[in-house]
Amino acid sequence: MTWEVVIGLETHAQLTTASKIFSGAATRFGAPPNTQASAVDLAMPGTLPVLNKGAVERAIRFGLAVGGRIAPRSVFARKNYFYPDLPKGYQISQYEDPVVAGGSVAIVVEGVEKLVRLTRAHLEEDAGKLLHEQFHGMSGVDLNRAGTPLLEIVSEPDMRSAAEAVAYAKALHTLVRWIGICDGNMQEGSFRCDANVSVRRPGAPLGTRCEIKNLNSFRFLEKAIEYEIRRQVDLIEDGGKVLQETRLFDPDRGQTRSMRSKEDAHDYRYFPDPDLLPVVIGPDWIARVQGTMTELPAAKRHRFVAEFGLALEVATTLTASREMAEFYERLVARLGGLHKMAASWLTGEFSAALNRSGLEVNAAPVSSERLAALLQRVADNTVSGRSAKEVFDAMWNGGMEPDAIIDARGLRQVSDAGELEKAVDQVLASNAKQVEDYRAGKDKAFNSLVGQVMKATQGKANPAQVGEILRKRLAR
Repeated sequence: MTWEVVIGLETHAQLTTASKIFSGAATRFGAPPNTQASAVDLAMPGTLPVLNKGAVERAIRFGLAVGGRIAPRSVFARKNYFYPDLPKGYQISQYEDPVVAGGSVAIVVEGVEKLVRLTRAHLEEDAGKLLHEQFHGMSGVDLNRAGTPLLEIVSEPDMRSAAEAVAYAKALHTLVRWIGICDGNMQEGSFRCDANVSVRRPGAPLGTRCEIKNLNSFRFLEKAIEYEIRRQVDLIEDGGKVLQETRLFDPDRGQTRSMRSKEDAHDYRYFPDPDLLPVVIGPDWIARVQGTMTELPAAKRHRFVAEFGLALEVATTLTASREMAEFYERLVARLGGLHKMAASWLTGEFSAALNRSGLEVNAAPVSSERLAALLQRVADNTVSGRSAKEVFDAMWNGGMEPDAIIDARGLRQVSDAGELEKAVDQVLASNAKQVEDYRAGKDKAFNSLVGQVMKATQGKANPAQVGEILRKRLAR
């Protein structure tokens, strides 16, 4: 019998507020240790938390984006555990009454769309950070992150492969950046995932799950889940038993390893925080946030498929970021069409150049206006597709306009019928063997003849015209 994999993700998205969730301390990344930790963050006696309204508003925005239920009344609770980077001895979080319940996120895997249901999304504060490598024989504690606002997003166990889990994480990453509630910087810890993984025989009850903590890259998420699946299957097939535990992923070895036994909710002794009033979210507040929402990634993806005739995978790539989707829309608006050509260039040459340069879309040296000008020259046969790539590279590196580059490099395509007919006749006269092979049914000889004409014209001939002329000549 085969095994079925069951995966759920818990994702921590750091909210884009300038200050912390319960204090006025800054949330700026990279500050010297303990320079952004206020008396509230340090849990000094007599200090009281004050809720950041901006954090609540960002949670409302997320709830609307996923179609969840915004709780009219939500409650903060104390999650009790002791760790050196948690000065209070408890974390302020939400338990029974989260700010968002339900909702879903659409993912696309191998050209098929699937909905992943959400259990909840709740607000909480981050803990500090232990520093081990900077000190010899001891550890330091940096409390700059303590109190940083987080939205913890919990999925249902709806994913059945590492590929689906990565697709969900990427879709969620796109969404929180799209609606402006999280910068999504995984290197800085702004977006990190915990993966709950179990295996079972098809139709059997859910297996014992293990949680893999703090996965801060999509590649690590995929590798960790793949390893954990193999580990659990091998363990069960060898007669062993999976233990409920928390595990860490070692990227150097590509393995997960045990960290501690997995706690259940009762281990944390949740109870309502007596220092914080319940949060009341009225219909007017929700309506105001709703009025600021833009077209969301899934809706835009479906529109690109329906309106522009794009394949679902291509539309998914174009809507992987709001900046790319908006660049594409500006590009096709300038072109007045050519939707598929524009999409092909953005997902191909343009994206490759961004990756090579380590740039975001909005920092690209080629604007939508200048790229549209180049694609117009491809569409009107001024340059071939191959020459257009040379022009694009020059635009990216030198900043010149496409027409200037085309003229400076002599890349204008030869479309004059008389000139092309002359070149074709010369090639046919000097390649009698290939002509004979083609007429004998060897189709490869035709491509060779086209290549000879392109060589004779230094690659400037219009390939479509060359093929048409060749066929007429060879049909005689």
